[in-house]
Amino acid sequence: MLPNRELGRRTGISRVLGVHTTWTTVGDGEFFCPGCGGDRNYQRRTGRRRFLVLGVPVLPRGETGPVVECAACQERFGTDALDHPTTHRFSAMLRDAVHTVVLAVLAAGGAGARTSLECAVGVLRGTGFEDASEERLAALVEALVTDAGRMPEHAGPGASLAIELHEALDPLAPHLAPAGRESILLQGARIALADGPYSSAERDVLGTVGAALTMCSDEVGQLLVAAARTPS
Repeated sequence: MLPNRELGRRTGISRVLGVHTTWTTVGDGEFFCPGCGGDRNYQRRTGRRRFLVLGVPVLPRGETGPVVECAACQERFGTDALDHPTTHRFSAMLRDAVHTVVLAVLAAGGAGARTSLECAVGVLRGTGFEDASEERLAALVEALVTDAGRMPEHAGPGASLAIELHEALDPLAPHLAPAGRESILLQGARIALADGPYSSAERDVLGTVGAALTMCSDEVGQLLVAAARTPS
């Protein structure tokens, strides 16, 4: 602890000398505020610092920022705070990811089985696609398989599915807890198992799902085995 004399001297200096930052707003939008823990409006701001003498700015001290300032709590964060999706955006990404996984698993071999389609419809409705139906899913899978057939021969039959899965899952994976990643994989596994044991094509698709979710191959294998042993 500083002696009273030293503390008083420093306090006196701080009243005479200081640095002031003038902030300028250069953009705005909505983000997930780490301070509030929810979706909030923000302002993207840059600042100019000036050296003060007796409260009067006399010398520039350079620029600072940019920062993201929450309109609600007024806290400032680095611009990497904008990398986290808003709650609304995260929900949409999750729904699209599950939809893509469902179609990929069905396209790998389950679209012709009524049990697989029924299971897939249940998964989608549980995710928020209330208008999902077996007929619509069958038509979507047929279109997906047709598009996959237009890929160059050297790319292989599963290349199109792999691209679709990575496009849907790669942006989502960093924001998912381990349990969330497992849930997506196991939903696909349930559909694959609805008409019997995994086919080699279904295993390949589920392996791609796990890889896109940044899960190691051993973890994926263990989850698939556990799902196969669990009564439906």
